[in-house]
Amino acid sequence: MPVQGTNDSAEQGSQSVPPGLRPAHPPTTAVATLAQLVGATVQWPAGDGDGGDVSVTGVDLRAQGIVPGDLFAALPGARTHGADYADEAVRQGATAVLTDPDGVARLGSLPSPVPVLVHPDPRSVLGVVSAAVYGNPSARLRIVGITGTSGKTTTSYLVEAGLAAAGRRAGLVGTIETRIDGRRVPSALTTPEAPQLHALFAAMLERGVDTVVMEVSSHALALGRVDGTRFEVGAFTNLSQDHLDFHAGLDDYFAAKARLFDPASTVHAERSVVCVDDDWGRKMADLVGAGTVTVSTTGDARWTAGEVVTAADGSQSFTVTTPDDGELAASLRLPGRYNVANALVALAVLHECGIPPADAVRGLAEVDVPGRVQRIDRGQRFLAVVDYAHKPAALEAVIATLRGQSTGRLAVVVGAGGDRDHGKRPLMGEGGARGADLLVVTDDNPRTEDPAGIRRAVLAGALAVPDGERGEVREIGDRAAAIAAAVEWARPGDVVLVAGKGHEIGQEIDGVKHPFDDREVLAQAIDGVIGVER
Repeated sequence: MPVQGTNDSAEQGSQSVPPGLRPAHPPTTAVATLAQLVGATVQWPAGDGDGGDVSVTGVDLRAQGIVPGDLFAALPGARTHGADYADEAVRQGATAVLTDPDGVARLGSLPSPVPVLVHPDPRSVLGVVSAAVYGNPSARLRIVGITGTSGKTTTSYLVEAGLAAAGRRAGLVGTIETRIDGRRVPSALTTPEAPQLHALFAAMLERGVDTVVMEVSSHALALGRVDGTRFEVGAFTNLSQDHLDFHAGLDDYFAAKARLFDPASTVHAERSVVCVDDDWGRKMADLVGAGTVTVSTTGDARWTAGEVVTAADGSQSFTVTTPDDGELAASLRLPGRYNVANALVALAVLHECGIPPADAVRGLAEVDVPGRVQRIDRGQRFLAVVDYAHKPAALEAVIATLRGQSTGRLAVVVGAGGDRDHGKRPLMGEGGARGADLLVVTDDNPRTEDPAGIRRAVLAGALAVPDGERGEVREIGDRAAAIAAAVEWARPGDVVLVAGKGHEIGQEIDGVKHPFDDREVLAQAIDGVIGVER
């Protein structure tokens, strides 16, 4: 599979990287013990030695993240090699280096002699090494891993709420944030790199956390970020087109997700919960085999949902049939049939964690998720919503949900990210044009690409929809201006959906991240219209 740009060891240099949480009292691990664990040899750049009298208390693959006593993981990258930053790491206090033979050749003269663990593929053992350095904390926690194209974040929040309702001290690791028993820590990646992840587990354990629910991305599974983790429960939500800039195709994408479930995988969960509402879910359930806990909103499964009653505010009530043919009365503040599926997955996961059903449904009923069908209410006479939908299937699903809640017109503001899957851009335009009365194509995160080129691809998909089947289509590159245009267009009873960025608080243009929060910008645009009306 292509991995360009996904593991660039330039990140190991001096650019700013958010620090990770670490345990206050880490164990001490001998370098010789780590070498024996993964079959690495130990070399000294100058002089002889076996590393037996050198120990480490942490590990990092970013030179600027090193603290005294760390092992520096100098990995090969797409453009540079981590070994090029070993001198900086040693100056920071690294007491040992893990690298490959090419890295050894690049080390040169270090500020002080340190043992070098040499492995032909250091990334493949980084997870196991990181787990060992921090005392294998996941073996002493109940870890729940949730993967899928859409629904990971929402399902994680639902599971966390059910755990808290039952009195568990829960940790959350995900796209929006990391929480340690209620303490919020912003997340840089959906799943942190292995050193940060195992340090985080150890820090959570020190703070009394007993259960951790985490989003597990396909990148994390493919690149070994969760290696060394013991998952008690794994959950699969769904699969649709995404990340095909990274994966060779949907089969490759599925294979990465399957590492969490395949009995032959080194990180497969002990128990699996799989939503079988799509073909990929059914394929995953077949892969796991006997003992799979299945859920479905559309057909036969061990957990199913009955008729859904939707209130005027979008909240939903439904009956859940459990594996023992019992029934639970469940409710959600979140709109959309897809969130009923997310709730079923969460309830099944909570059951596997030993949470009483009454606690589980009570927890789910109170959940709101930042940037997921999030309403922006400034007293206006139309519905305004921000959602993270940045994939074709997710965009179509949220459009269908909002259509079902309103008899008015619908405006959709959306774009597509740069340096990502080009194939989904016209699909985003097509889905938006078919579902909206007004589609405003704008910039998302262009990153290093030409924004106009991205918009052209989205527009091409929109304009390919026949005239009688699409709404009005506009192109406004400036995202704030695009949002303002949709707000100005709206009449009482209409709906404005700003999609693609959700909870994000920045917009990356030409490699620079500028402050930008769709929720704040939408609120300001509404205030401007209300001010004029008044």
